[in-house]
Formats: sequence, structure tokens, C-alpha cells
Amino acid sequence: MDVVVTGMSLISALGNLSQTWQSLLENKSGIKLKKPFLEFSSLPLARIGNQPANLTYLTQNLVVEALQDANLAPPLPTCGVVIGSSRGFQSQWELFAKELRSTGNITQPWLPTLPNTASLIVAQYLQTSAPVLAPMAACATGLWAIARGYELIKMGECERVLVGAVESPITPLTIAGFNQIGALAKTGCYPFDKHREGLVLGEGGAILVLESKELALSRNAQVYGKILGFGATCDADHVSAPIASGKCAITAIKRCLERSKLNLGQISYVHAHGTSTRLNDETEALIINSVLPNVPASSTKGATGHTLGASGAIGATLSLMALKEQILPPCVGLKKSEFELNLVKKATQFKVENTLCFSFGFGGQNVILALGKFDNY
Repeated sequence: MDVVVTGMSLISALGNLSQTWQSLLENKSGIKLKKPFLEFSSLPLARIGNQPANLTYLTQNLVVEALQDANLAPPLPTCGVVIGSSRGFQSQWELFAKELRSTGNITQPWLPTLPNTASLIVAQYLQTSAPVLAPMAACATGLWAIARGYELIKMGECERVLVGAVESPITPLTIAGFNQIGALAKTGCYPFDKHREGLVLGEGGAILVLESKELALSRNAQVYGKILGFGATCDADHVSAPIASGKCAITAIKRCLERSKLNLGQISYVHAHGTSTRLNDETEALIINSVLPNVPASSTKGATGHTLGASGAIGATLSLMALKEQILPPCVGLKKSEFELNLVKKATQFKVENTLCFSFGFGGQNVILALGKFDNY
């Protein structure tokens, strides 16, 4: 049973899906120097508005836009939901902690801030009684959510599933934590660049509508592309650093290709994780050169910032746009690469048949997703 994508929504510092895609092709970035909190000096951030984004608002907007794009409307009582977030409502929890310290009480309700709230918001909007999941896998959350939705359809649990991830990670604790481990950039995000400084936090998310091919054809739906398969492994080695050899990530790529019935020569493009940190980019460059040398690759985090758990969902959505438009998106922020990679430096018309999306998360989470062009119409 083929699994296809019939609707997509995306919100980033560059705008909605069409705005983000167009800005990306023009090599524009949504990253700007901001001073989000009094406790910190100015930092490069990819913020959606003038204030830190609200996760509920993001989720509600994304689900409405995804359904509109798929020409669907609630109620959808048999539609599954797999919406993840690595930070969830951490910003609200930090406010709770501040209030508790100063007054000894919490005056706001805390139940609507549990880690599964984003998925429940979507489920309630759909009025569904199908499976509702809320995965958390650090920065691999978005791709893991798509993989789980793909599995629900392949196993016959659902014919349609909304998948994706949302993130509003610009909080004092997140900034302090990444700063403590020396991972934050000081001026901007430059994936794979010789002078890269670190990651830039970004807000946003993406939701995809997955359907069985049969259901999509029966309602004459538009199709952006196919979910071909995935591979997932864990380094289980360090709380934040990847294994230098990249061996577990390479295993995930090989498993993904095997399950997707693809060979190396059939991969047109790699959407890299590309966080712009010293360790990630070095290890990922080694991985790409070991398995997919000369395949065009780019990271879009120089444009959108690193949206942590939502980054894989955003990357998959932009990869599907590459399949639809037959254009390779550029590695925004790259000036002089440190690595011998075939990095896309400007938007390029290209025959894109199959793509791989990479996500690597703290704790050694590795998820690889394969997407393919849909030509059955």
C-alpha cells in the first residue's frame, strides 16, 4: 500500500509554506539579531513575530491550513494524528516555576500544557477517534512523527493520518542550556561553512496529510509525493554528541534505502540536518561522503533557524516542494564550505526523483526518511 502526501502546511520565521519556499529560493534568511529576554544579550534568532511564539496558536493554524490544502474539513472521525514536539509548553512551565517561586502558587491551569497537548489540539479539531500519538525524539521528532504516521497506514490502522511537529523553543532555559554547552551562534547560521559558529534557535512547524494511495485517488486529491520508507537507529553513546564515525546514522540510511526499495544511484537530493554546529556538520559530512558522495545536498536551517523537534517536519515539507517544483533549495548561509560535499549554493532546476531527509537528535537519535515523486496521474 503506497502512502502519499495530499496536503501540507508550514510556518517559519519566513512566513507560511509558499512564503518560506519563495524566500528560500531567493537565498533569504529569517534570522535576525534579537534580545528576547532581559537576562540575555542580543542573539541571532528565527522568530515568527515580535514575541515568542505560542504553541497552541501555531498548532491551530497549521492544522487548518493543512486540511485546506488537502481539500478536507472536519469532522474526520477515522483520521489518525501523530504530532510531536521536543519542547512542548516548556515556556509556560518556566512561567509556572517563576510564579511558584514568587507566590507559592500556580494560578493558571497546567493540564493543557502536558507534552501531548499539540496532538490533542489536532485530534479535537478533527473530532477523531482514531489513534492519537505524540512522539518526542529530540531533534528527530518531526521525522519520527512522519514515520509513525506512515506505519499506521501501512499496517492498515488508518487510511489517513495528520503528521508533523511544532516548536516554540525560544525560552530562557533553552537559551541558557544551549549556551552552556557552547552550541549557540553569535552572528548567524552557516551550515557546513568553514566559519560556522553554532545553531540558531527558530520557531515554527509543519503538518502533512498522509493518505493511502487508494483513498487519495478515490477523491481525486492532489499529491505532492510518496513516503517511501524510513530508517531509525540510536547511537546510545552520549547525551549530546554524535558518534564520530557516524556508524549508527549510516545504518539508518541503509535501512531506509532497503525498506524504500531504493539504491544509492536513485537518490537525487539530500536534505541534511545541517545545524551549523562544529560536531554535527563534521559528522554529517563524513556520513554523506561515506554513503552518498556527489549527491546534491543542502540544509535549510540557515533560512529557518533550527526549530529543534519541528526541523524534520519542516525539512520533509521543503523536500516535497523540491519534488513538486523540480528545484533544489540552496544551503542558505554557506559561503565557503569546509567539506568536499556537493552542496547546493543557489536554487537549481534539477530532475528530482527521490530524496532523503536526515534528522539527528540529542541522545544519538537518527531518523532518515525517503520521499519520492508521484507520477500515477
